Amino acid sequence: MKKVLIIGGAGFVGGYLSEILIENGFEVHSTCLPYEKIKNPECKAHNLDILDKNQISAVLDEVKPDVIYHLAAQSSVALSWKNPQLTVDINIKGTLNVLDSLRDSGLDSRIILIGSGEEYGYIKHCPVSEEETLRPGNIYAATKACQSMIGNIYARAYKMDIVMVRAFNHIGAGQLPQFVVSDFCKQVAEIEKGLKAPEMRVGNLDARRDFTDVRDVVRAYMLLGEKGKSGELYNVGSGKAMVIRKILDIIISQSTEDIKITVDPERLRPSDIPVIEADISRITADTGWKPEIPIEETIKNTLDYWRR
Repeated sequence: MKKVLIIGGAGFVGGYLSEILIENGFEVHSTCLPYEKIKNPECKAHNLDILDKNQISAVLDEVKPDVIYHLAAQSSVALSWKNPQLTVDINIKGTLNVLDSLRDSGLDSRIILIGSGEEYGYIKHCPVSEEETLRPGNIYAATKACQSMIGNIYARAYKMDIVMVRAFNHIGAGQLPQFVVSDFCKQVAEIEKGLKAPEMRVGNLDARRDFTDVRDVVRAYMLLGEKGKSGELYNVGSGKAMVIRKILDIIISQSTEDIKITVDPERLRPSDIPVIEADISRITADTGWKPEIPIEETIKNTLDYWRR
């Protein structure tokens, strides 16, 4: 049985990833901070702060994983504007600690570095391929672009088995409300329960984003752990951009409430990319993966989560 280590496994994606890996026969270990909790009882938990290299080395020595999924990150674009130092520390320094600890360990584990479609930034045409020049438009994107570059350097210089991912917007039940779809669904559920007035506060509705169900995303990660090419970088997304206004329309259509929409200046970012859409031909060719879950089902699951 192959051993898998999920670094940052207590988060939104980590829970879904551990579930699909266990279902497919892997022995799964997940790391979390002391105040976090790994919910899956079949997953062995390890306390870990990626800013402490000694802690990383100790976990690697104990688990000796075949595959490592590096999910630990400050992943909010909005928070990256408010706290760029924290974002740099976790996303760049933390990743370097993980890579150096793995290199020092003598293990030949494969490591999947999870980056973001935000790295492309101000793209000139869509869909965007992995060869596109990076023009990050926010602090979070810049740190993830740096992570991908460092991963590429380590793969070539030290012959490490590294697969890099640029994951586009992934959504689903359990996601924090600082992300747009979860935020909209939470607001609708609160309105339905009478917890707030029938008015939704929103940001930029004209941006177009590539949304994928988190269950499809973690299936892609699992396949990349098995079939991805070492040293390669892969987009993971739906391959189809959708305007956020359309997402909002679908959410509201699944409610019987009469809801007013108000643009809130506090929700507008200092810089916003008009459109992001992934070219997923590389991952499809190398692993056979493609998204399967329709956006309407994902939204229903997310809305029902907040209703509960």
